[in-house]
Parts: sequence; structure tokens; C-alpha cells
Amino acid sequence: MERKYLELLAEKYDTEEKVATEIINLEAILNLPKGTEHFVSDLHGEFQAFSHVLRNGSGKVKDKIEELFKDQLSKEAMNDLAAFVYYPEQKLKMMKQQFDDQQELYQWYEDVIEKLISLTSYTSSKYTRSKLRKALPKAFIYIIEELLYKVDLLENKKEYYRKIIQQIISLNQADKLIVGLCYTIQQLVVDHLHVVGDIYDRGPKPDKIMETLIDHHSVDVQWGNHDVLWLGAYSGSKVNLANIIRICARYNNLDIIEDRYGINLRPLQMLANRYFDDHPAFRPKLQPGEELTDDEILEITKMHQAITMIQFKLELPIIKRRPSFNLEHRRVLEFIDYEKETIELDGKTYPLKSPCFQTVDPENPSALLEEEERVINQLLFNVQHSEKLTRHMEFLMKKGNFYLRYNGNLLIHGCIPLNDDGRFASFEIEGKTYRGKALLDQFESLLRDSYQNKHITDDLATDMAWYMWTGEHSSLFGKKEMTTFERYFIEDKATHKERKNAYYYLREDEQVVRNILAAFGLDPETGHIINGHTPVKEIEGENPIKANGKMIVIDGGFSKAYQKTTGIAGYTLVYNSYGIELVAHHYFHSKQDVIKNGTDVLSKKRLVDKELRRKKVRETNIGEKLIQEIEYLKKLLDGKYVR
Repeated sequence: MERKYLELLAEKYDTEEKVATEIINLEAILNLPKGTEHFVSDLHGEFQAFSHVLRNGSGKVKDKIEELFKDQLSKEAMNDLAAFVYYPEQKLKMMKQQFDDQQELYQWYEDVIEKLISLTSYTSSKYTRSKLRKALPKAFIYIIEELLYKVDLLENKKEYYRKIIQQIISLNQADKLIVGLCYTIQQLVVDHLHVVGDIYDRGPKPDKIMETLIDHHSVDVQWGNHDVLWLGAYSGSKVNLANIIRICARYNNLDIIEDRYGINLRPLQMLANRYFDDHPAFRPKLQPGEELTDDEILEITKMHQAITMIQFKLELPIIKRRPSFNLEHRRVLEFIDYEKETIELDGKTYPLKSPCFQTVDPENPSALLEEEERVINQLLFNVQHSEKLTRHMEFLMKKGNFYLRYNGNLLIHGCIPLNDDGRFASFEIEGKTYRGKALLDQFESLLRDSYQNKHITDDLATDMAWYMWTGEHSSLFGKKEMTTFERYFIEDKATHKERKNAYYYLREDEQVVRNILAAFGLDPETGHIINGHTPVKEIEGENPIKANGKMIVIDGGFSKAYQKTTGIAGYTLVYNSYGIELVAHHYFHSKQDVIKNGTDVLSKKRLVDKELRRKKVRETNIGEKLIQEIEYLKKLLDGKYVR
């Protein structure tokens, strides 16, 4: 393999001069400051809030503006410039309406372009010219480079530079240039984006988040439980698919299924109308400002019940054929006394509130009606043949993993299943026991296997896609059991509780976190675990920074459904060459408010870890690859492959 790679390198670098030049270039890059990493988590379809955080780089755009212009511009002017960088098209439209005189408009254009050129130069200071060139708007690369690298000590070219800008304006290219510069600045401020799970469910626009990520210049994803729910459904798990539709009905997001992904829900609607009626527990949860007619609420309520019954039925065969899942206690439809309308759970009998088991055969609770079977099969066919969803799932598989070791840190959405004593919990899969890193690797392998065999709907890999969503030893769920049935049908709230894995209290212990880092091949002295999944209740004083700074939990409530619990609207994390900083965000009202008033959504920043010396590319994952590349190039230089 090494010989083959050297031969390929020799084709690209076919002279000693070319090899030497590339070695010099790579060695120089190794000594640049590391790029800024941006971490987000638990986006849950909240596209507007996510888009704004991405545009402002969790405050880094504003920081750069203040560093550069603090002695030149007022606070109001700096806020206005920041809003320009975030939303250039809308801000341009608003500003141009303020000018009646063309001369004043031209002067304003010159001023804005000069500021944006200066800001582009400042934000690109730690990148190579090659990397900057890739970030520039293609139509203006030559012009922008002329303006960026202008040197005119004797003022010989003063008119030359001024004429460039004037011609851009007079030829009606200023708007395009300004927009291109603003998006370049956004890209330069954040070198790499990490999404630590849960793009999907609850919020209204996960598809727009996916499109944004696909277009992003540098991104990775650590799958969350909701992401794996969608991946599993696309990969052939009917029970995962039923869960998706149930959640969309619960949060009034069925249009994601039907309108955004083009999956026809009419057959489910017809089934629901035939068997179900109104039911308080199944009415959609509406966010403030959302309105539905009574007929719309009733329609969703019926569909919610229909798909929920299909879900409970589909769970039973998996539980029975996979005893290692240890989910016998979740055979809820078999524990019901349908005449008395009660259920026995853990030796205790509970009355059922408003039962709606019209489609369930008490003698054979797992049996789907012929209509139900047709509906779920048709839904699965439509899911697997949705062009848009296929593109999104392909991206998730390509860019996603269960966990990621990146620049010394461990990124994971949920947990590493632990016993109460802090040791890794074990789980048996086909007679073999897995724990810790090996368990997560096995989960990922099985999910990828299911994805590659979408036509199979009842094998181990597909069943495991459901276990990852709901199983006790799933790193993505990490609870004793999922009490979906109890929340719908049992009044006693004690039955609703879902006991978390020991990880969620042991992660406060620094030694436990150090042990996990070491087990994943990371340095406990310098590494951190970056977690999502569990909303941090800041409103109650919970600290997202745990284990003496070794554990950072960044689920602060992007999802509106959690914001009453958390008291904020999300955390993000920024890791640059100087250290790690946690940013909390206020609720995002609208981009119109940002454009008009220059407001932002940041609340406070907390320094998590400060580098004793500025970290360089040499010390990063990218640096490791470059060092290896240099070694190959040196072998090439010394060997027989250079022609």
C-alpha cells in the first residue's frame, strides 16, 4: 500500500523541485495557529436559531469586528456591521432604501466595501493564501486579492485601488461583492463545525438544517438518538418509522414528512378516520403562536393514535426474538386487561385513561390489521424512495459517527453506558459481550450494515437500529426504559419516570471522565468529553461544565420544547488556538430584529480551558495527517520515484 501511494504521489510531484516545494508548504502550515472549531448540539429542527448561530460564529464575528474597529467605530456602528455580515442580502435592501442621492449611495458602498475588505483580511490572518482563495467568492477572486494584498508605500497605486472599487460600484457589482465578502467572513471565523447530535424531531425545519450542513465547507456529525431513529427508518426499520411519524404528530410537524420529504400520509389518514376519534392525550403540542383549526387538531389526533398503535404492535416481535435486548417488561400490549381497562406493570395494576385499542386484537396484540400492514409498508417504500430524504441520509452516513476523537477531545451525543461503580456496562450481541468503545463501534457497524441492506426489515442490524433508540445499554438512549405508553395512558406520573444510566451522575466525577478518555485513547490531562442529549437546567443552577472542566454538556435548549426547562435557548462551544469557551444563548426572536436593531442572541461566555501557549496546527488531527504526508514526501525525495 505504501509503495502504491508513493507511486501516486510521484505522478503528482514529478520533480524534486515540486516535492521540495510541497514539503516547505506543509511544514509552514504546521506552524500556523489551529483553526477555530464550533460545536453545536440538539438542534431539533430549529433552523432559524441554528442559522443565526452559524452566521455569527457564536459571537466570534462580533469579537473580530470589535478587535479591529474598537478605536474607529461606535458600538452601534459595530453592531450594525455585524448584522451586515450575518444577513447581507436583507441588510443591503434595507440600507439602500435610505439613500435618495446616488452620490451618497456610492460613497456608502465604498465605505462598506473598505470595511469588509479589512475584516476579511483580519479574519484570514491565520490561514494560507491558498485556503483563503478557496473561501472567496469565485467571481471576484482576482479583484479581492488585489484589494487584500495592496501595498503602496509610495502611493503609486492609490488611484488604481480606488478605481477598482469605483468600477465595481458603477458596473452594479457592489451588492454581489458585498454579499460574497460577508459569507467569506462567516466561513473564515469558524474553520470547522461539529454537530454533536439530534438534528431531527420536535422542531419544524430539520431538512433546512440538513441542506445547510451539506453546503457547509467543513463539518462532521455525531449521531444523536433522533438522527439514528431517522437513519434506522430509512434503513428498513418499520418501528423506527412509526416512532418518527408519532413524534411528528405529537409536535405538529407532520408537514416535515408530507410536504418537505414528499411522503404521502393519506393512507394513514384514511386508516385513522376509520378507527379513531378525539383523544386529549394525543392532541398535538403547539408552540406559542401556532394555531390550528379544530378540524386540523382532530385530524392529527386521529393519525397520532393510529401510528402509535402500529408502533406498539411492531415492538412486540422484536422484543420476543431478541431476548438479549432485555425488554420483556416493555410488552405493554400483552399486559393489558382489555375488559377491565387496566394494565399490570412491575407487579402493580393501573387503570387506563381513555383507552383507544380499537385496532388491537386482545388474543394476538402484535397482529397488524391488513390495512395497518399496507399503510406501514407503503410508508416505508415512500421513505426509501424520497430523493430529498435519500440525499440527507447519505450525508448523515458519510459525515456521521457514534463518536469522534478530534484534537484530543471525545465528542459523543449521549453516554458511555456505565455500571453504578463506574465500570463500563456490558451488553451481549449474538453471544459476544461488548463494553465501552467496543460497544459503540459495534453499534455503528450494525447501523451501517442495516443501511447497506435497506430491503431487509427484520434482521439483527435492523432490530438493533430500534434498540439504539430505546435500549437500556444504548449509548444514545441511556435510560432504564422509555415510558411512552405510560405517558399516554396512565395517570400516575411515577410511572412516567425514565431512570438514567449511571453515566449521567458519574460524569460529575473527574476520575471517571479521565478513565473514559483514556479508554478511548485520549490524553486525560488535556482532553475533554463534549456531550449533548440531556438539557442543562441552567434556570435551576445546573452547571454545564462538569468534572473540573473535563466534561462539557452543550445541550442548553435549542428546541423550544425544552426552553422552559433550561431557561436559555442553547449552548455552543468554541475552541480556538487560545482555548475553549462555552457560550449560552438567549431565545432567538427573528432575523428581522437583528437586521433592524443590530441585536444578537448571546447571553454569556465562560472560559472552560485556556491554552498555556497558543495551539498550532501541528498538534491537531489535521497536523497528524500533514506530518505523515511530509514523511511520505521525504521518502519520495530520497527514493526512486522522482523522475
